[in-house]
Amino acid sequence: MPVLNLKSDLADADDLDTLMAGIGRRARAAGRAMALAPAQTKDLALRAIAEQIRASAATILRENARDVSAAQAAGQTKAIIDRLTLDEGRVAAIAEAVEKVASLPDPVGRQLAAFERPNGLLIERISVPLGVVGVIFESRPNVTADAGALCLKAGNAAILRAGSDSHRTATAIAAAMSEGLARTGLPADAIQLVPTRDRAAVGLMLTGLGGCVDVIVPRGGRSLVERVQAEAKVPVFAHLDGICHVYIAEGADLGMARTVLLNSKMRRTGICGAAETLLVDAAVAKTHLKPLVEALLESGCAVRGDAATQGVDPRVTPADEADWRTEYLDAIISAKVVDGLDAAIAHIEANGSHHTDAIITDDTEAAARFLNEVDSAIVTHNASTQFADGGEFGFGAEIGIATGRMHARGPVGVEQLTTFKYRVHGSGQTRP
Repeated sequence: MPVLNLKSDLADADDLDTLMAGIGRRARAAGRAMALAPAQTKDLALRAIAEQIRASAATILRENARDVSAAQAAGQTKAIIDRLTLDEGRVAAIAEAVEKVASLPDPVGRQLAAFERPNGLLIERISVPLGVVGVIFESRPNVTADAGALCLKAGNAAILRAGSDSHRTATAIAAAMSEGLARTGLPADAIQLVPTRDRAAVGLMLTGLGGCVDVIVPRGGRSLVERVQAEAKVPVFAHLDGICHVYIAEGADLGMARTVLLNSKMRRTGICGAAETLLVDAAVAKTHLKPLVEALLESGCAVRGDAATQGVDPRVTPADEADWRTEYLDAIISAKVVDGLDAAIAHIEANGSHHTDAIITDDTEAAARFLNEVDSAIVTHNASTQFADGGEFGFGAEIGIATGRMHARGPVGVEQLTTFKYRVHGSGQTRP
């Protein structure tokens, strides 16, 4: 992608319309070329991108420091600052994630099904790229590399629109990706970063840019996702907030429950897979509730609880109805005692976001019911909610966690960035 010398905010709507139309046209042309790119060429490009990200680490970190400083001056939350901040280790991890995508099997051209009809027609179902993927994200600059790499591997072109908080960092990462593409002969426009903070650019992407965008992936808070779902004229891979639950059921080992709960909540509090609500079954509340609440408090996590939870420790503050539906993205958790598995499932259905929910128990029958009946993209048994991540699923990276039901659900990786077509082979058949 050529580095465009444009102002952060364009002079008028005509300028923005022209800019975005051009991005769309170039992406459509690049997408057609990418759909035919050999697997080896795509993998070489991804490895070249990873090398260039490492070589550009100093520039990326310098631009990131400017973004972080601006976000702090604007009074952004600790969660946003954490999502935004890069260090040498995180930049190295971004490059490593790109390399992992390169090592994945090519998702394009796979035969998904094959069958013969009574009239002799041979029909194949073959995986093909989606085309042009528009990704709109907020404070996480690593999405620039993750989304670009995944789209490239799946034979798509990508139009990336970073949030204003991460714009400088995303621009530096995109420039490194551009250089990697150029070195391997793939179209530079296969990965384009929208070079403006103007929010009107989001609205233009949602229109589909005159038929140039095939799908939109929003990666951000509820307000962004709700806007995208309300305004988009093209299909959307929905990613709502992560109101994730950990349910300590009857039959839960206390040591395991403590370990999994603390990891689910406190490993990184600012990610969408972080637990936001603790549910403790009444059957184990006498033995489990107090030590679990104390473990959370001692780890630096504030606890907002119902009457039963408040009763085990005076540091617990009252929870109100809003707490059960809040994605804190911070060291805060709501906690409640529930009367059995049915009550736990009902609470999650009423208050959750269909993202990731966990049950801790040695009761395999209860675990099976939870995994079957909780309607979330990811459900875990005796495992942390923070495994809700494309890298942890072996996908190399992810664009986001899709919480809708159409086409993609859970971590959106390379396979989810393809669709399929049918190839029909005949020997002169005509339909009567």
